[in-house]
Amino acid sequence: MGILGRNLSKFRGSFNGVSLLVLLFFFATKEGMLQNPFSNNPIPNSILRRKIYENSVNLSTENVDIPSNRNPTICTEIHQHEGYDTKCDYLRANPDCNSGGFFNYMVFFYCDCNKFEPVAYVALAIWLLTLFYLLGNTAADYFCCSLEKLSSLLKLPPTVAGVTLLPLGNGAPDVFASIAAFAGTNSGDVGLNSVLGGAVFVTCVVVGAVSLSVADKNIQIDKKCFIRDVGFFLITILSLLIILVVGEVSVGGAIAFVSIYVVYTLFVAASEILRKHGRALKLDYVMPLLPVRGSLSSGEDDFEYAPLIHSDSMDCVPHLQEKLPHWMWASHVAIYSNEADESSKYLWGWNDEDASADQSYCSFSRICSLLEIPLAIPRRLTIPIIEEERWSKAYAVASAFFAPILLSFLWSSEDSGGFMDKKIVYLIGFLVGGLLGLGALTYTRSEHPPRRFLLIWVLGGFLMSIVWFYIVATELVALMVAFGVILKIKPALLALTIMAWGNSMGDLMSNVAIAMNGGDDGVQVAMSGCYAGPMFNTLIGLGVSLLIGAWSSRPAPYAVPLDHSLYWTLGFLMLGLVWALVVLPRNGMRPGKVLGVGLMVIYLGFLGLRMSFAMGGGSLDGSS
Repeated sequence: MGILGRNLSKFRGSFNGVSLLVLLFFFATKEGMLQNPFSNNPIPNSILRRKIYENSVNLSTENVDIPSNRNPTICTEIHQHEGYDTKCDYLRANPDCNSGGFFNYMVFFYCDCNKFEPVAYVALAIWLLTLFYLLGNTAADYFCCSLEKLSSLLKLPPTVAGVTLLPLGNGAPDVFASIAAFAGTNSGDVGLNSVLGGAVFVTCVVVGAVSLSVADKNIQIDKKCFIRDVGFFLITILSLLIILVVGEVSVGGAIAFVSIYVVYTLFVAASEILRKHGRALKLDYVMPLLPVRGSLSSGEDDFEYAPLIHSDSMDCVPHLQEKLPHWMWASHVAIYSNEADESSKYLWGWNDEDASADQSYCSFSRICSLLEIPLAIPRRLTIPIIEEERWSKAYAVASAFFAPILLSFLWSSEDSGGFMDKKIVYLIGFLVGGLLGLGALTYTRSEHPPRRFLLIWVLGGFLMSIVWFYIVATELVALMVAFGVILKIKPALLALTIMAWGNSMGDLMSNVAIAMNGGDDGVQVAMSGCYAGPMFNTLIGLGVSLLIGAWSSRPAPYAVPLDHSLYWTLGFLMLGLVWALVVLPRNGMRPGKVLGVGLMVIYLGFLGLRMSFAMGGGSLDGSS
C-alpha cells in the first residue's frame, strides 16, 4: 500500500506543477486578462472611447451605462457579434460582457487564445480543477485545523461540535461557493443549482456507492439516526420548495429557514442529554449524534451503542469520546491535504513506512514540495496556524502582518469611495498589520506555538480561512459563468453537474474509503455524513445566501432567482430520500445492492432528463 501513497503524492506534485504553469500562462497573457472582481472603478479609457465610438456609429443618443465587474452579465450576443469583425472586438467594445473574477476568462479565450482554442480549453479545464483543489485543500489544511482548536478551547462536547463546527469544516467549499454565487448579480441560480446538485449527487451516487461497497458485509446501521436525518432533510426540501414557489423571501423567512438547522442541533443535543441521564438505567431510547456499539440489548432491531470509534470502558455503558477524532474534522483530508497525519493514512488503507528506503521518491517529494509553494504560500502567509507539528514563527509573524493588509485590499475593493478613501484603508491595514506582526514577533517563540492569546490566534485562522474560501469560490463561480458563455450552456446547468461533482468528489472518495476500511463504525459515519452534510449545506449555505440577499434588499423581499428546473431537482432529491427510507428498513437497515443500484438509476434518470432538456431548449420549462 506504500506504492499507493507514493503515487498519490506524485500525482499531487505533478498536478501542482501543471497548475503553476497554467497560472503563469494567465499572468503572461495580455493586460486585459487581469482585473479586480470586486472593483467598481471606471472602465479603462481605451475601452470607454471604443464604446462611445460604437454608440456614435449607431447614432445612439442615450447615455452609455457600463456595469462594473462586480455584476457580471451573460452575453449571448457574442456568438453572433453583429457589427463586429471578431468576438474579441465585441468583448473590447462591451466590457459588461464579463464573467467577473480576478482573471478575465472571456478575454483570455476569445482574444489571447483566439487562434489556439484547444490550448485555451485545456488551460481553463486545468484551472477549474485547481480551484476545486484549492477549496478542498483550504478546508483540509487550514479551516478544519482552526475548527478543531476552537472546539478544544471552547470545550465543546462532541455532540455539539459534531452538529455545528464539524459540518462547517467538511461542507465549507459548498457553503462559501453558494454565498459567492449569490453575491454576484445573475449568479444566484448558480449557487442554488450547485448546492442542490451536490445534494442529489451525494444522496444518490455517494450513498449508492457506499451501499454497493459494503453490500456483502451485512452491516447494520442505526434506524433512529437514519430516520432523524432523512426526516429533517425532507423538511428542509419542503421548506425550500415553498420559498421557490413563492418566488421571494424576507429577512424573517430566511432566518426561519436557517433555524431549521438550529432545531436539528437542539434535537440532537437533547437526545444526547437524555442518553447521558439514561446511562445509569441503561435505557436505549435516545439517539446520539452517531450510533456506536455496545452490549445494551440483544434484539435484532435494537442498535447497540458504545463509544464513537472504540471503548476503553469495561462497564459497557455507552458514551462518546471526549473529543471527535482528528480525521473527522476533514473527512476528505487524505484527498486534499498536504499535511495528512499517520492516523488518516491508516484509516484510508495505506502506509508509507517503506517510502524512506526509496531515495528517488525522496528526491521527487522535494520537487513536489517546491511545486506546491506558489499555490500554498499566499495562504500560508495570511492564515495563522498554531498546530504543534506545523508551527513556524516566521510564518506566524508574516500571517499576523499580511492578514490585515489582505483584508484592507478586499475592503477597499468592495467600497466605492474615492482614491483617498482607499489610501486610508490601506494605511490602516498596514498599521494594524505592523502592530500585530510586532506583537507576534515579541510574544511568540520558535520552539513551540504561543501559549497565550490562543483564542485570538485560532479566531484569526478561522476568519482568514473564510476569506480565502470566498476568494477562491468567487473565482470558481466566475469561471463557471465563462464556461457557460463559451460552451453555450446555461451556467446553472454547469453548476448542477460540473461544480456539484467537483465539490462532492471528496465526499465520494472519503465516504467510500471510510465505509470500506472503518468497519461497522465506518459505514455508520459514512451514511450519516451523506445526509447530514448536504442538509447542512442546504440550510446554512443557501440559508445564509438568502439571508444576505434579503438583508441587502430590505424592506422589500428578496426575489429568488427564477429557475423552474429546480423543481425537478428537488423532486429527484426527494425521490432518492424516499427510496432509501423505504428500502433500508425493509432490508433490516443493511445497505445493499437494491439500495445502491436504485439510487444510481435515480441519479442517471435525473442527469439524463436535465441533459435532454438542456440540449433541447436550455431549461426544463422550455426557456432558453
